[in-house]
Amino acid sequence: MSKMFDVMVLGTGEAGIYAAYELALKCPGARVLVVDQGADIYSRTCPIVTGKVKACINCKTCGTMCGFGGAGAFSDGKFNFTTAFGGWLTDFLDEREVMELIDYVDALNVKHGATTEVYSTSTPEARALEKKTLEYDLHLLQARCKHLGTENNLRILTDIYETIREKHTFLFNTAVTGIRAKDGIYTLVTEKGEEFSAPYLIAGPGRSGAEWFSKQCKALGLELLNNQVDIGVRVELPATVFEHITDVVYESKLVYRTKQYGDQVRTFCMNPYGHVVAENVEGINTVNGHSYADPALQSKNTNFALLVSNRFTSPFNEPYRYGKHIASLSNMLAGGVLVQRFGDLVSGIRTNEHRMSKSFVRPTLTAAVPGDLSLALPKRQLDDIIEMIYALDKLAPGTANYDTLLYGAEVKFYSARIKLSHELETALPGFFAVGDGAGVTRGLAQAGASGVKAARVVAARLNGQ
Repeated sequence: MSKMFDVMVLGTGEAGIYAAYELALKCPGARVLVVDQGADIYSRTCPIVTGKVKACINCKTCGTMCGFGGAGAFSDGKFNFTTAFGGWLTDFLDEREVMELIDYVDALNVKHGATTEVYSTSTPEARALEKKTLEYDLHLLQARCKHLGTENNLRILTDIYETIREKHTFLFNTAVTGIRAKDGIYTLVTEKGEEFSAPYLIAGPGRSGAEWFSKQCKALGLELLNNQVDIGVRVELPATVFEHITDVVYESKLVYRTKQYGDQVRTFCMNPYGHVVAENVEGINTVNGHSYADPALQSKNTNFALLVSNRFTSPFNEPYRYGKHIASLSNMLAGGVLVQRFGDLVSGIRTNEHRMSKSFVRPTLTAAVPGDLSLALPKRQLDDIIEMIYALDKLAPGTANYDTLLYGAEVKFYSARIKLSHELETALPGFFAVGDGAGVTRGLAQAGASGVKAARVVAARLNGQ
């Protein structure tokens, strides 16, 4: 294999995939290397999903977080057409261009089998819901949304992989340990000691590679800005409680500012009739949610995250480590993901197996261990979450029921944001940073858009434009 390429794409999450796709379209003659520490779309697996184990065994490379498709491969595939949330691309590009890029990524998805059905924000029901939320001091961030479905998301990604796999050189199960820059050439050093070089590097390290990527950027002398870390829980309750909301706007982003602290709490990743799942981020067990499009695969519950956004100022500059520490406390207490009934939490009672057996809400993540979230989450974040649940109960009566389940900890990690140009290029010419792991996006739509943007800039330069 040649060790010299025209372009290297680091990471095959959403951003890396669409960067590779666009390079194949815009400069088909370019020699492109695509590298990921995980497996291809056919070989990604998790021993929990396959039924070999009940709890996370800390695989060296997490099959649900790494590989072709990244962390989004096993998500329920919510694709939001908006710049109001899902990333910060408008800090670099104008809103019109971002929306054009999002629509372009959606068109590629449709070409590979994605649904054309869209949840609209312009229906009378959606407008009435937005007004209703304001009555309870909640704010509904609306956006056109597609629900691809976990099973369909995998099928779309597989079709995309088959389209581009022969057009580039793919290296899977290849951990990159370092990035070097010298005389306008970038070199990726692998765990096995191999070195691959190119004058252009598009880095989309994904959430699992966020902390590693930050360290690499610091070593290269690139300026980093502190990004936020979102800490909270995943709520699970009967689907009927939120049915009047999710039937109208599938992905309901509800934002609330707490009266006690003035902190912002938001719902995230709403999964109607979904399943709560565990994730492994660099050895730390966190929680997430999935939802299938096929009714036969759905549950009777809805789950969603409640997240408190934390943005730190000087002298503290390690929000990523802070988030990992919080998540590790719940791991220490439960040996993995912890679950507690809401009524037990507000009563100051630890949920145990006996109390859980009496619950009317049956957990879809059966491997979660009953416990006490107050021993893991900081008091401020926990107070914020409890206040938010009572606020949601006014909009969706039943949210604050005793048996509502809270899983913890749910932590969303974002890399410290690198200073980028309007072309998503770092201070090092030819080195681009895209996607969630680079701290510029936090969702499928904007991540894919960022990959397309960087690839177009590189392609134009390679084509002498």
